[in-house]
Amino acid sequence: RRQNIIISHPQEQEKIFTMSSQNQARVKNRAPAPIQISAEQILREAAERQEQHILDPIVKIHDAEEYQSHLRDRRKHFEDNIRYRREHIGNWVKYARFEEDNREFERARSVFERALEVEVRNPELWLRYAELEMRNEFVNRARNLLDRAVQLLPRVDFLWYKYVYMEEMVGDIPKCRAVFERWMEWMPDDNAWMSYARFEGRGAHWDQAKEIMKRYANMYPSSRSFMRFAKWAEYEAKDVDLARTVYESSLVELEPEESRQARVFGRFAAFEERQGEYERARVIYKHAAKLFHLGEEPKKNCRGGGGRRSA
Repeated sequence: RRQNIIISHPQEQEKIFTMSSQNQARVKNRAPAPIQISAEQILREAAERQEQHILDPIVKIHDAEEYQSHLRDRRKHFEDNIRYRREHIGNWVKYARFEEDNREFERARSVFERALEVEVRNPELWLRYAELEMRNEFVNRARNLLDRAVQLLPRVDFLWYKYVYMEEMVGDIPKCRAVFERWMEWMPDDNAWMSYARFEGRGAHWDQAKEIMKRYANMYPSSRSFMRFAKWAEYEAKDVDLARTVYESSLVELEPEESRQARVFGRFAAFEERQGEYERARVIYKHAAKLFHLGEEPKKNCRGGGGRRSA
């Protein structure tokens, strides 16, 4: 006759539960399966069982009435997608691109303006809108649009890049320079200043480019800015004297925690080596070794409990 055993102790219950779970997880039969399936067979069956991709039917339009009917159907499709997911920017962009492909530029602009009412602070949307105008050579409209975008989102760098790129491509150098100056007022990162200097360099305005790099180094007084200034002067401006002056200024004008870095001395000495000034490089290395106490033995600590005192 069976007897029901009741275990009231919680530790005993946990022990029995652990043993039962281990028995369930243990594999009883470790022999290989009679039918082995290779990875090649799995891939082949997956390829065979794939559903055939259904292409959209090709619409043949014979007259203007059918063309207008096709446009109405496609617009209804896009409007339904927007109504379903109004915040999804891709639906708006596809709708505007459809209108652009059909040379309906006013409708495309209307779609983008409606999208901006939904996501006015989306920089990608402003960029797509500006690219629409630029692709179709509406320069003034693109300029006005990018001006609106950078006023609303002045911290988004790629809008500024697109703005100055467009002005340089159309050949309006004073306007491009004015846009750069507006951008510099927002204290952008290092790459923006380098782009400004390279823009002046492409126009062979090296004096203005040097002044821009000096402004950049003064506005961001750090070893990084001085090193980039010196590298630009050496490789792009081809002004060795200016590069040497920048390296020397980095050792004098910067704060001690910025100037007393090994990489500053290393780049300065490497620059002198490239110019064939080996004696200058040797002096820089000696100064750095003295400053960082290189090659000196550490002083022994005389204050200890094990030493003897002389009487």
